[in-house]
Order: sequence, then structure tokens, then C-alpha cells
Amino acid sequence: MLEKSCQTLKRRKTRAALSNAAGRFDLSREAESDGWYQAEDSPSPVTEIRSEMARSLISYNKSPDLPFDRSINPYRGCEHGCIYCFARPSHAYLGLSPGLDFETRLVARSNAPEILRKELSSRSYKVAPLAIGTNTDPYQPCERDHGLMRRCLEVLRDFNHPVAIVTKGTMIERDIDILSEMAALGLVRVGISVTTLDADLSRRMEPRVPVPARRLATINRLHLAGIPVRIMTSPLVPGLTDHEVEALLAAGSEAGADAASWIMLRLPREVSVLWQEWLREHEPGRAEKVMARLREMHGGRDYDPRWGHRMRGEGEYADMIARRFKLACARLGLAEKAPPLRCDLFAKPAQAGDQLALF
Repeated sequence: MLEKSCQTLKRRKTRAALSNAAGRFDLSREAESDGWYQAEDSPSPVTEIRSEMARSLISYNKSPDLPFDRSINPYRGCEHGCIYCFARPSHAYLGLSPGLDFETRLVARSNAPEILRKELSSRSYKVAPLAIGTNTDPYQPCERDHGLMRRCLEVLRDFNHPVAIVTKGTMIERDIDILSEMAALGLVRVGISVTTLDADLSRRMEPRVPVPARRLATINRLHLAGIPVRIMTSPLVPGLTDHEVEALLAAGSEAGADAASWIMLRLPREVSVLWQEWLREHEPGRAEKVMARLREMHGGRDYDPRWGHRMRGEGEYADMIARRFKLACARLGLAEKAPPLRCDLFAKPAQAGDQLALF
């Protein structure tokens, strides 16, 4: 008899996903009990990190929903383990599960800084703001050992290249020296995501992310260093965190944020199953209400991927959240649209082998 309990629907300390179903490009998996497993045991899988030599780094998009057309990701997968992360399905392209594999089996793109320098040096490259952290967090715990994000920042600084960074990681404070230098030239903006002020809820939804108060402290430290920073109240979870909109914005403003943004909870592909497993385990009394609200905003479906709808949904409830957000931002003096980053300073630095100018 097959026993799935040792691999699915069991809470693991410091992990958010309750299952590890095969990705859509992988073979199906079944866990079979050998008699040694005990129901009370729920081990937390050890994080595995393998290196990958990237052949290219900058990814381009044409989405009308995004304020940027290019991004980089030094890491694949994310140890922060946020259960709601819309990037989880990307792990399926590696033959891994968007569940536990996404937060425990990571890939470090070891030559990312060198590839970035090469791509920016190309004669055909045209400068525009580069986004980092829009898929997986560049300041997740493994950055402490690998340092890929800092080395990529050094490359961007050398080129005077504009960059927008999104993170939940307080390790960004390590790079304040580079960021403040770039900020003085109008080359950088940072977004810090704070989903809730409830430390217990945060720990369960995003188990390896610094507590909300610590992230607010990071906003303050970036602000004091002259680095423009916005508070990102994303994702907003209907029936779970939506009542915190005004409190989150007020906390961000007090910490020094000058701008704010929000996105409604998105459940693409495998994320929907993982999220609903989490809800039944952690918030069973609210699960039905949360999903009803989401389906109300997506035409009866868990998620509507259409451009113009996928980020915030539609209908009375979505409109109400948008109005509350706008009113709170106006009251607190938080900008909803930040000033553009400078692109006119971009210059390719001299490299070994370059011909020197005579004049």
C-alpha cells in the first residue's frame, strides 16, 4: 500500500510547501512507506545548491503589465520559501518540483557577473533599466556564501547602468556602499516587500524571510543612506492580509519609504494547489473565504493570466482595494509611480585589450 504522508501534506519546520509533486515536465512521483517513517516525524529537507554556468543572463519580456523589459536572476529557486511565490512554476523547467524542490534545491549561476559584463559590453546593447529580484530573490540566504548579487552590482556600477531591485532580504544592507554611490547618480531604486505586520503569519507564509519589523528597519537604513526605496505590499491576500493595507503603508512611510506598490495574490499553474494545501493546514477557517474572493476577481477561476488583469484582478472587491491603496498613499505622501532612472550616464568601461584613444 502506498503511503503519501511522508512526502505530502505534512508540515515541515522552516518550510512552507507541504508537498513535492512532480513538475509538469517531469515523471510522476509516488512515495512508498518502508515501515520506518513515523507520523510524528516531519524533517526539514536540507538546502542543496548546485552551480550552473550560464550562457546568457539578461532575459527580455514584452509584457504590458511590467514597468521593465529586461531582468536578471543570479539564482534559480528561492530558499525564502514563500508559499505564494508566482515563480515556483519556473522550477518545473529544470525537471524539479515547484513545491519543496523550489525552496530546497537551488541553482547558483556562478558566472553571472562575467556574463552580465559581456552582454553589457556588446556593441548591440541598448541601455534601459534592469530589474533584479522579479523572479527569485537575489538576497536569499545563499547569497551570503556565493556573493553573486554583489558582484553583479559591481558590474552595473562600472557601467553606470540603471537598476531596480526587489527583495525581502535584509542582506541588501551589506551592499549599501555600492547602492548609495549609484543612488547619488539616479541609477537605482529598491523595493522591499512587506506582506503583513503579523510576525506569526509571516513566519508561516514565508518561513525563511526576515520578520516584518526587520524588513521595515532595512527600509529605514536604505533611506538614511540616500537610496530611494518603496514599500511593496505584495501580494495582498484577500480575507487574510487585505485589512492591513493602511497599516502596512503607514509603517513603510514611517520607516522612510517614498513610494509604494501592490499586487493581488496570483496563483499560476502549480502555485494554486500548493497555496490551497497551505490554507487548509494553516488557516482552515479562512480557506473558503480566501478562495471565494480570488475566484470572484478572476471570473470564477483561481487565476486569470490575461494581461491587464493578472496583477490585480477585476470587480468590486479589486476596485475597493485599489481605492483604499490610493487614498492611503495620498494621505501619507507615498508616490505610486517613481521618477525614471537615468540612462544617459551609461558607458562601457575600458577593458583589457581595448585600443586607447589618442586624443
